[in-house]
Amino acid sequence: MTGSEQAPTHREQPWREDDVRRGHVVVLSANPISAALAAIGEAVGYRVTVISEDDGGPGLSLIVLEAGDAVVLCDHDAPDAPAVLRAALASDASYVAMMASRRRAEGLLGDLGAEGVPGLEKLHVPAGHNLGGRGPGEIALSVMAEIVAEAHGRPGGPMRGPR
Repeated sequence: MTGSEQAPTHREQPWREDDVRRGHVVVLSANPISAALAAIGEAVGYRVTVISEDDGGPGLSLIVLEAGDAVVLCDHDAPDAPAVLRAALASDASYVAMMASRRRAEGLLGDLGAEGVPGLEKLHVPAGHNLGGRGPGEIALSVMAEIVAEAHGRPGGPMRGPR
């Protein structure tokens, strides 16, 4: 290198996306899964808000949800879960999910469909990708992976094989 040349300050990386706007992830109820979701979500560049047990309080009414945002209900037994779910589905949020067993998911979808709740096409229940995880961190990873895949218009799954 001659005296007039300067060394590059950084090497361009193929994964670098400094200017990409990440959405806001809103999680209903504070528990080990929501704590792991917050940690993983923040690590990949999302702003995460955990709404603690709300007991029918303001819920999502204090948060303006925009396209690209996600709402995840980690506690389907929270007193305000049905109201929060309906509000999230009616909002501009791009991704709405609820942790539930497959049986509970079928019942919920049937009930919401019968009520004519708008936005059901963006509801992911059960939440997350089928990774087989059982612990809070593994469950949170599967949900965050689904949020990221949805944000990029991808189905998720392995990188190998057909796209």
